[in-house]
Amino acid sequence: MDTLLSVENLTVKFRLRQGDLTAVDNVSFTLGRGERLGLVGESGAGKSVTGFSLINLISKPGFIDSGSIRFEDIEITRLSDTAMRKVRGEKISMIFQDPMMTLNPVLTIGTQMIETLRAHVGCSRRQAEAIALENIRKVHIPSPEKRLKQYPHEMSGGMRQRIVIAIALMASPGLIIADEPTTALDVTIQAEIMDLLLELCATEGVGLILITHDLAVVSQVTQRIAVMYAGRIVETGDTQQIVHRPKHPYTQGLLAALPQHSNRQNRLNQIPGVMPSLIKIPPGCSFHERCDLCQDLCREQIPQLNEKSSGAHVACHLAE
Repeated sequence: MDTLLSVENLTVKFRLRQGDLTAVDNVSFTLGRGERLGLVGESGAGKSVTGFSLINLISKPGFIDSGSIRFEDIEITRLSDTAMRKVRGEKISMIFQDPMMTLNPVLTIGTQMIETLRAHVGCSRRQAEAIALENIRKVHIPSPEKRLKQYPHEMSGGMRQRIVIAIALMASPGLIIADEPTTALDVTIQAEIMDLLLELCATEGVGLILITHDLAVVSQVTQRIAVMYAGRIVETGDTQQIVHRPKHPYTQGLLAALPQHSNRQNRLNQIPGVMPSLIKIPPGCSFHERCDLCQDLCREQIPQLNEKSSGAHVACHLAE
C-alpha cells in the first residue's frame, strides 16, 4: 500500500503562563492511500490536536515544536500560510464535530459549496454548481437542487453533517480527517454517517483518520487503531486485534467501560482517577497513577512503543 501520510516524532506544545503544555508528545504513525485509521482516547488525550496539526491549524499559543508531517511529497510543517491554503480542502479535508459551527448560518448551502470549490479549483460558477449537486447525491441527500437553496437551520442534524461531508469532498481530497463526526447525533444517524464514510472511502479511494473516544465506532469503521493517552500513543495495531486482544491496561479499561461490558448490577465500569495535567505529567508511564498493575519500574521509566508478540505496538513495561 502506498504511503499517503507519514507523521514522525510530532510534538505540539501550548505556551501558557504556568509553563509549556505538551498536548502531543513524540507521536508517529503512517496512513496508506485509501486506508482508515482511528485515533482513540479520552478528552484531553491529544487526538484533536494531532488532527489539527495535520492541516497546520494550531493557533497561538500553540505551536508545532518538532517532528515531521509528510503528505505525499509535501512537508506540511514547512509550508507558508499561503501554500497551506492549497493543501487544506484541496488535498486534505476535515469534518468537524458540530456542523452548525462549520456551516455559515446566513449563507445558503449552495453558496457555501460553490464558493468552496471555486476558491480551490477556480472553475466557473455553473461548473461548481454541477459538482455541488453531484456531491450532494454522493452523500444520499434527496432533492439536491432544493438543498442548494436552503440554509443550514432548515435541515436536520444528520443532513447538515452529510452536507459537511459533501463539502469535504468538493475538491476530491486524498485524505479526510473526521473529528468526532457523530457526537451530536442519535445512534441511528451515527450509524448512517459511519456507513457513508465507509462507502466514500471505498468508492473514492480516500484515506480516513477518524478521531473519537468511542472504540465501538472505530471497531466497525477503521482498519487500524492508535490509542492515545496524555499526548502519547500507548497502543497501535490492527483494529480487530486491539478490540479483541488489547495489551495496554488503558485500552483494556476503555473497552471494559463500554455499555455491553457493564456488570450484573448494570453499573458501567470505569477507569479510576483522571488524566494527569499535561503541564505536569508524572515521571515514568503517564498512566501509572490509574493502573492496577503499576510497579516501581512504571513510576520511573517512560515505556517505549515496541512491537509485541501479537503484532501490536504497545508502550507498557508489563505487556507481553
